[in-house]
Amino acid sequence: MSEQRSSEWYGGTDRNSYIHRAWMRRGLPENAFDGRPHIAIANSASDLTPCNAHLNEVMESVKAGVYEAGGIPHNLPVVSLGETQVRPTAMLWRNMAAMATEEMLRANPIDGVVLLGGCDKTIPSLLMAAASVDLPTVVVPGGPMKTGTFQGVPLGCGTDVWRLSEEVRAGTLSEEQFLRSESSMISSKGHCNTMGTASTMALLAEALGMTIPGSAGTPAVDARLLENSFETGRIIVELVNESRRPSTLITKGSFQNAIVALAAVGGSTNAVVHLLAIAGRLGIDLVLDDFDEIGSGVPLLVNLQPAGRFLMDDLYRAGGFLSVLKEVKDLLDSTALTVTGKPLVDYLENAQIWDQEVIHVRESPIIADAGIAVLRGNLALGGAIIKPAAATPELLYHRGRAVVFDSIEDMHARIDDPDLDVDVDSVLVLRGCGPKGYPGMPEVANLPIPSKLLEQGVRDMVRVCDGRMSGTAYGTVVLHVTPEAAVGGLLSIVETGDWIILDVAQRQLTLDVPESDLVLRRPSRATTDGFATPTRGWEHLYVTHVMGADTGADLDFLRGSSGYAVTRESH
Repeated sequence: MSEQRSSEWYGGTDRNSYIHRAWMRRGLPENAFDGRPHIAIANSASDLTPCNAHLNEVMESVKAGVYEAGGIPHNLPVVSLGETQVRPTAMLWRNMAAMATEEMLRANPIDGVVLLGGCDKTIPSLLMAAASVDLPTVVVPGGPMKTGTFQGVPLGCGTDVWRLSEEVRAGTLSEEQFLRSESSMISSKGHCNTMGTASTMALLAEALGMTIPGSAGTPAVDARLLENSFETGRIIVELVNESRRPSTLITKGSFQNAIVALAAVGGSTNAVVHLLAIAGRLGIDLVLDDFDEIGSGVPLLVNLQPAGRFLMDDLYRAGGFLSVLKEVKDLLDSTALTVTGKPLVDYLENAQIWDQEVIHVRESPIIADAGIAVLRGNLALGGAIIKPAAATPELLYHRGRAVVFDSIEDMHARIDDPDLDVDVDSVLVLRGCGPKGYPGMPEVANLPIPSKLLEQGVRDMVRVCDGRMSGTAYGTVVLHVTPEAAVGGLLSIVETGDWIILDVAQRQLTLDVPESDLVLRRPSRATTDGFATPTRGWEHLYVTHVMGADTGADLDFLRGSSGYAVTRESH
C-alpha cells in the first residue's frame, strides 16, 4: 500500500469523500483524516460468549496504544461464538464468522486490524478472515481465567466437568456435590484454564507469529494483559506503515512452528482443523500428514490438564510459552517471522523455566513422542486423528468389537441401557457427526463410558467418531474420521459386532471385515435418512459447500484470498 487505504474513502473534496468524513465527525477531529492509519479492532466481546465478555476492556487499551502511535482506532464488533452456549455447535458458524468478518474488514475504510479473541472459535475465525483480506494484522488473545477450587482442589475448566459428571454416573459422587462445584468452576473472566482449544489457539497464534511474542497465555485477570494490549495498539500502526501483512509474515515454516508447539504443549486436536483452514486461506500447502510428520518425535513438555496436572496460570507462572519453545528450538523454523518483523526464535534466548514440574526440560519429557497421530486404513481413507498424550497407553493398540450408534440421540438413548451388549474391550462407534452429517462437526467424539462399565471402575475405552472432541477432553478417542458417514465413508456401514483394529504405532484404523462382506452392505437407514440437506439459511449454504475435516472443514468457495481492494464507491 503506497498510501493509506482509508484515504480512498476520506481523501479528496468531492461529495463522496465529504460524506465519509462528515458521518465520522461524531467524535473524530479534522486531523483524523490527514492520512493517519485507521485501525479496526475486531472485537468478539459478547455477554453470550462468557469467555470473551472482558474484551471491551482490552479493546480500550488497544485503542489507547493506537492513538499514542498516531493511528485512529475503531471498535468493530464481530460475530462472536460462545462455545458453551450456541446450539447445535459453535463449529457450524466458524466459517460464517470468518466470512462476515472478512467482508466487514474489506468493506470499511481501515488500514489494519487488531483481532480480539479468546473462546475456541473466535481466534481461528478471525485469523481466517484476516488471512483472506490480507491487511496488516495482530492478535490479542483474551487470556485464561484464574483457577478456581472446590473442596480445596484446583478445578480444570472443562476437563473436570467431564471427570465429575462421569463420577456422578458411576455413583462415586453425589449429584448435590456435583452441582455445588458449579459456582467454583468459573472463577473469573477469561477462557478455559486447561490446555483446551481456547488456550491452544492463543498459543498457536503466537507460534504463527501473529501476536507480540510472550503475550499469549497471559491470564485475563493479569494487568500485563492490558499492557500487552496497549503495546499491540502501537505495533499495528507500525505494521501498517511498513505494510507487513499476513501473507508476508506467515509461511509454511510458521505452520511448522505451530505444529511443533501443538505437540510440546499437549494442545487440542481442534487445532488441526483450524490450522488447515487458516493455511487454506493463505494458499499455503499444509496437509493432514504434515501434523504427523512434523509432530513426530516432539516431546510433551507441559504438564497441564487434560494431558497432565496443572493449569494455564501455572504455565504462565512457570515461565510461559516462550520457555517451552526454547526447549524445542532446534525443531523450529528459524526464519519464520513475527509481527515485530523479527523471527520467533529471536525471542527465546532469555526465556527461562521457573518450575520444572509444570514445564519439563527436553531431557525429561512427560511423553517422548506427543505429536498428533494421523491414522489411515480402510475405515479412514482420508485420515483420522488421535491425541496419544490424552490416551491410555495400553489402548493405543487394541482390537475390539464395535458397538455402533447412528447419532448422538441414539447414543444418549442407549449408552446407559443395562442390556447394552458392551464390555471393556468393545469399541464405541458414533457416526453422523461430521461437518455435513450433523451438520457442523460437534464435540461429541469422546462418548461417555456406559454406566454399567463405570460402576466396574472402567474410565477409558477406544472410541471412534467422525466428529470432534473438546480440547479439554481426554481418552483414547479416534476422531475426525474422513470420509464421514454422511458422504459414504466406510463408517456408514460398520455394524455392531464388527471387529475394529486401532494400531497407533502403525498409524492404522481398520475395519477387520472381509471385503466380500462389505460390498454387500448398504449404509444404515439412520445414516441415509438423517442427513437430508437443510433447505434454507446458513445451514443450507454450509452443508452444500463444506469440505471434509482433512482439509479444515472450510467452505469450498472461501479457500484462498480475495484481498482488500474494493473498486466501487457506495454513493
